[in-house]
Amino acid sequence: MYEQQTKEYAQNGYTLVRGLIPAAEVRELVTHYMEMNAAERAKEVYDPDIIADTQDPLKRYPRILNLHRIDTRSKNHLLDPRLRDVMVEILGIEPFAVSTMIYFKAAGARGQALHQDQYYLRVNPGTCCAAWVALDDCDEENGCLQVVPGSHELPVLCTIPADTSKSFTNVTVPIPDDMSAESVIMKAGDVLFFNGQLIHGSLPNVSQTRFRRSLITHYIVGEAQQVSNFYHPALRFDGSEVSLEASPDGSECGVWVEEAGLRTVTMQPVNNAGGYVQ
Repeated sequence: MYEQQTKEYAQNGYTLVRGLIPAAEVRELVTHYMEMNAAERAKEVYDPDIIADTQDPLKRYPRILNLHRIDTRSKNHLLDPRLRDVMVEILGIEPFAVSTMIYFKAAGARGQALHQDQYYLRVNPGTCCAAWVALDDCDEENGCLQVVPGSHELPVLCTIPADTSKSFTNVTVPIPDDMSAESVIMKAGDVLFFNGQLIHGSLPNVSQTRFRRSLITHYIVGEAQQVSNFYHPALRFDGSEVSLEASPDGSECGVWVEEAGLRTVTMQPVNNAGGYVQ
């Protein structure tokens, strides 16, 4: 059923499934999460890295993490068989579910610098997969996602400082000269599935009035034995918990070097113990 998406995922590191979530359901999700924000029902899981400036849209509409641990609607979405069916086909095996997040991205909000999710999830063996649901139409004006096609073939790269006037996170990853970030234009209800090694980020929302809300879930490959402690417990799609080990804090990441006139990646140790970003 998803043969084309499977090819795209293998080749580019991502694939877009149009209209997977019906419009009526998208409206219900928007209402649900806007009410959650207004009532501060999930205040205890607000991202601790959001800056204290109340004029910042990210302070007024902070992203909320691990919703499935406190909210039945979010858990049902995390374990949605429609998402499962796509991932089973593109990954070749049923994954385990590990995280949920709502990102409101109101008008004027900063984006997020280019990064790789695997740097934070530290899945071993294998990697993770994201299912990024657009709850609003997304374009360059309101801060759509950007992806670097083919970058899923790279190892996890070491981070460098990011421009925090444009990104709410302070680190990014450098990309080689022969790769570039491309915007992913989406309609509400579209779902982008992407590999944990894929370099991706998002643009600032420079619109005057538009949101760019998204509901993001993360999964890890079914062969995984370890994941960062932040993502425990992992769940099967029947809701049962998976017994996994916590990934060790120490790891490796790649840096770009020149060797014999060619730009290549060499690995070096890194301690990346904390912090989820998406």
